[in-house]
Amino acid sequence: MKTVLDLHLHSKYSRACSPQLTLSGIEAACRTKGVGIVGSADFTYPAWFSALKNELVEVGNSGLYELRAASADSYGEPKAVKFLLSTELALIYKAGGKARRIHLVVHAPNLPAVKELNDFLDKYYNIRSDGRPILGMGAPDLVKLCLSIHPQFLIYPAHIWTPWFSVFGSKSGFDSLEECFGDETENIYAYETGLSSDPEMNWRVSALDKLTLLSNSDAHSPANIAREANVFDLNEFSYTEIYDIIKNKLNEKILDTIEFYPEEGMYHWDGHRDCGFSCEPREAIKLKGICPVCKKPLTIGVANRVEELADRPVGYRPEGASDFKKLVELDKIIAESLNIKSRQSKQVQSEYSRLIKALGNELYILLDADLAEIVKVGGARVAEGIRRVREGQLIIKPGFDGQYGEVRIFSEAEKKQVGQSVLF
Repeated sequence: MKTVLDLHLHSKYSRACSPQLTLSGIEAACRTKGVGIVGSADFTYPAWFSALKNELVEVGNSGLYELRAASADSYGEPKAVKFLLSTELALIYKAGGKARRIHLVVHAPNLPAVKELNDFLDKYYNIRSDGRPILGMGAPDLVKLCLSIHPQFLIYPAHIWTPWFSVFGSKSGFDSLEECFGDETENIYAYETGLSSDPEMNWRVSALDKLTLLSNSDAHSPANIAREANVFDLNEFSYTEIYDIIKNKLNEKILDTIEFYPEEGMYHWDGHRDCGFSCEPREAIKLKGICPVCKKPLTIGVANRVEELADRPVGYRPEGASDFKKLVELDKIIAESLNIKSRQSKQVQSEYSRLIKALGNELYILLDADLAEIVKVGGARVAEGIRRVREGQLIIKPGFDGQYGEVRIFSEAEKKQVGQSVLF
């Protein structure tokens, strides 16, 4: 069965995250978005682990969990969202004479395995200050630890290119997976693209061919769930099935990934946020990596770092690679259509809820719904916005140095036409 999986996000206990990221809040957002399996988030944090134990129940012996309280959604559909135990860990340590800062995604096969890992970490590290704890241990040591507890732990690099906290990050990462994971490299089966890169960028690095490409939202609020996700063809709906698909790179089971426009990510181009300066990689090379405003080294972004490690030309596609689709979230499209700045405004959210109730979940509307049906319910501007997103007909200003990029659908002249009877 075609199923959407978003396997990396956060709970309310992670720094700078929404208080609405409770288990019930996550589950409700997944039903609205169209996500069938979602990462549990932050399982090392004691209070959140207690919530996982008390509020979730395992579905048979599948290694997947559902909310214990049975209910139906507002449209009468039975609750079906399943949780896969997951967390993100921050590692800060020295290796190769440098300080390394990397984030890793960890998936666990069951709650007893999570408890054993937590008990060990709690003895030697502080896992009580943040939902995403900082551990002073090396990446190979973490992999060994997890696999000594259970052979079906999954560990892989999060947002693999982000400058400050990733395996290939320009500020504190490595130049190869082997340099990072050493003898444990053979136990790394996947990587996460992150918001600032897409599959085409990663396909340029042949060293990644053997790994499964995954895209997850890394959501810090319910609204951002499924901004990136994976679409699998599942039969058993079990942790073991998902583990096997990822470990063995079963591309026939990975139908596609859902992608953020990478230019909208916070670290796509090079630049300095405080200086208001950004540039594409070619310009940064001309500048020798120095900011023309403050004369200090630029924060080198994902596009530049990919260029540095790539051994293939732009446009290369590995044989058998899964498809992908780039999207803009529905409430952003509605906000632009109404010429309203905030996607959180009451008017935008009211229209969003109306569309979901009339047409189906958000991913269905964005990817599959007939445009004529969208016109009937949401009007011509919203339908045209969705068409342009599907076709990639957008106005894009890339993000840099921790500042999100801008992806606009309508020009300034078109925005002034709001309220007029205009069909595109």
